[in-house]
Amino acid sequence: MRHTLPIAPQFYVTAPQPCPYLQGRMERKLFTALQGEHSVALNDSLSKQGFRRSQNVLYRPSCADCAACLSARIRVAEFRPSRSQRRTAGRNTDLRRVSGRAWATEEQYGLFRRYLDARHAEGGMADMDVFEFAAMIEETPVRSTVVEYVRPGRGGRGGKLMAVSLTDVLDDGLSMVYSFYEPDETARSLGTHLILDHVAMARAQGLPYVYLGYWVPGSAKMAYKARFDALDVYKGGRWQDIGDPVAHATDSHPLAVEPIVEQVANISLPDSRASRQAPRTARPGHPLRKD
Repeated sequence: MRHTLPIAPQFYVTAPQPCPYLQGRMERKLFTALQGEHSVALNDSLSKQGFRRSQNVLYRPSCADCAACLSARIRVAEFRPSRSQRRTAGRNTDLRRVSGRAWATEEQYGLFRRYLDARHAEGGMADMDVFEFAAMIEETPVRSTVVEYVRPGRGGRGGKLMAVSLTDVLDDGLSMVYSFYEPDETARSLGTHLILDHVAMARAQGLPYVYLGYWVPGSAKMAYKARFDALDVYKGGRWQDIGDPVAHATDSHPLAVEPIVEQVANISLPDSRASRQAPRTARPGHPLRKD
């Protein structure tokens, strides 16, 4: 009798470093490599358990004495935009959505630099150069797409790139891996618009969720995510409605996180019968195209 064994990746833990969201705390991540013929199945499975993708790595916060970071996703079928969000959508009806393969361009990098300099000048990505940017966009072993939002020029010619989202297509939703936008267009609320449009795309494709990354109670940078309707957070090993956001506030405590061994033992892995897809890699040569 043949038995199908589960995919068994190796998991590792990063060294502690200052938390970018909560002052005075240290962050640590549990991570595994995303490579080989089972990459798609592994990404789908671990995304449902609070993991996020960064290039060829899947990671989840595993801080020694804090469990504040909660993976968040929108339940597409139940989502209803607020009055403010409807106004945001109305202000951006002139933008044209263009979806394509995960390929970096000079125009994207220019927008990315303006966004970082204005919004995250002290963040961990502030020194990212053009080659690192190209790797962030292009090094993906799963189904990924770059969604651009363009303000058309006069007569419909040309146009200005206003926002970009690197998005993974999972078996149960769209995962917004990383987004950036024109920082001077504050009246447009482009960050909110990107999420609203991804909800619309997921609904059109019959996908039940839009994954937003991590929501951190007490972090002003992450507060906007809690303003979306039908929001789930991954907490205590399961997805649950966010309820009252204030109720999720946590204090740093040495017993807030399970030991690493227990965390790994509780991860559900896909088996080798899962769908297979050959990994994609960036093309050699200059890191950015001019289109």
